[in-house]
Amino acid sequence: MQTGTRILDGVDDDLRVTDDIALPRTELGWRFSRSGGPGGQSVNTTDSRVELRFDLGATQALPSELKERALLRLGNRLVDGVLSIVASEHRSQLQNRRAAELRLVTVIAQAIAPPPRPRKRTKPSKGAIERRLTDKRRTGLRKQERRRPED
Repeated sequence: MQTGTRILDGVDDDLRVTDDIALPRTELGWRFSRSGGPGGQSVNTTDSRVELRFDLGATQALPSELKERALLRLGNRLVDGVLSIVASEHRSQLQNRRAAELRLVTVIAQAIAPPPRPRKRTKPSKGAIERRLTDKRRTGLRKQERRRPED
């Protein structure tokens, strides 16, 4: 077992985003409320809806260049630098917490991913150009045949 990492009931202290990057659970904020939808007898008594809040602007878990990239890409989802994720699809609060954590890891991983390589422009092949022109001629003839004959 690593030092500084505590494992309780199979739950690691950190949320793994990549092999190198982990979000400490101490930086996560939780809010619970009643969830809408079906729930049986416990629907009005259980706070199963989960809102996970992660302060992306203040975290020290991400290197500065990755944090800048994430802030730029997630700008429309952030409120004062805080990313909020809501999960209420399960009846159990624990399942909703796990779903919210998984969604947070996915969102952060996509936000810090390197940009795709620029597309290399290519010319169409001679065969493709010829097929396109042949199809254009055929379409033009078909439309010409539909016209009313002139006297």
